[in-house]
Amino acid sequence: MAVTGGKGGVGKSTIAILLANKLRSQGKRVVLADLDVECPNDYLLLGQSLGKPIDFSFARLPKLDRDKCQKCGICVPKCRSHAIFQAPGQYPIFLSELCSGCGLCAHLCPFGAIKMEKVRTGKIYEKKLKTQNANSKIKSEDFYLVTGKSKELLEETGPVVTKTRQYAEELSQKVRADYLLLDTAAGMHCSVIRGLIGVDLVMAVTEPTPLGAHDLRLILQLTNKLGLPTQIVLNQADLGKSKAIEKIAKRAAVEIKNKILYSKKIVNAYSRGRLQEINIL
Repeated sequence: MAVTGGKGGVGKSTIAILLANKLRSQGKRVVLADLDVECPNDYLLLGQSLGKPIDFSFARLPKLDRDKCQKCGICVPKCRSHAIFQAPGQYPIFLSELCSGCGLCAHLCPFGAIKMEKVRTGKIYEKKLKTQNANSKIKSEDFYLVTGKSKELLEETGPVVTKTRQYAEELSQKVRADYLLLDTAAGMHCSVIRGLIGVDLVMAVTEPTPLGAHDLRLILQLTNKLGLPTQIVLNQADLGKSKAIEKIAKRAAVEIKNKILYSKKIVNAYSRGRLQEINIL
């Protein structure tokens, strides 16, 4: 299952962890993958450290051979990512932060001056979590956290998301997990789509605010276009006006699966990195 939500700050990561807690309380083995690779925070909410990376993601980025380059500029306007800059009469400059690694520039260069070079773009971490509180009703230790973290200033993070998800899927098969939960980044960009494609169920998290309603409408359009079964989780449902959310859900024929009320218990656990102990869903 994927936990997503167009708007940031609606409690997407919180809901992903609470969902994992519910499944663990039922004796299920769970793998939670944090695919918000630019700013992963599930490990913080669970009171964990990342430790040492156990795998890496790579991309193939263009490298210029100036001895062969004729400064023709053919590659510049063809780059859909706008990742090539060329001043008049100068060699082209590749902006790796924007590059998607498609290789079109190397394919088009008539002089063979561009070669694709393998470059590390991110790190992947794995943790097996244990119950922190001896009095917790959640006793299962079959809980794995996979975290992807992209290289700083990297604009095109899609390949990092793909590699992290692939690692989580392989881990799920290895440990025979009952559920794989994918916590996506906020928004509706390519990195989010890479986390959503092919899942069995999407949990769209939102809040009862105008911006929450606006982005929920967009994320439901996206999941509909991708053909993905979707349910809505309305977080902090008692702090705003939920009629707009209910109207959008009805129009899209999508069920509001959970309405979560504001809770100081959750806030305290969130701020202390103890969300692993909360079971309210």
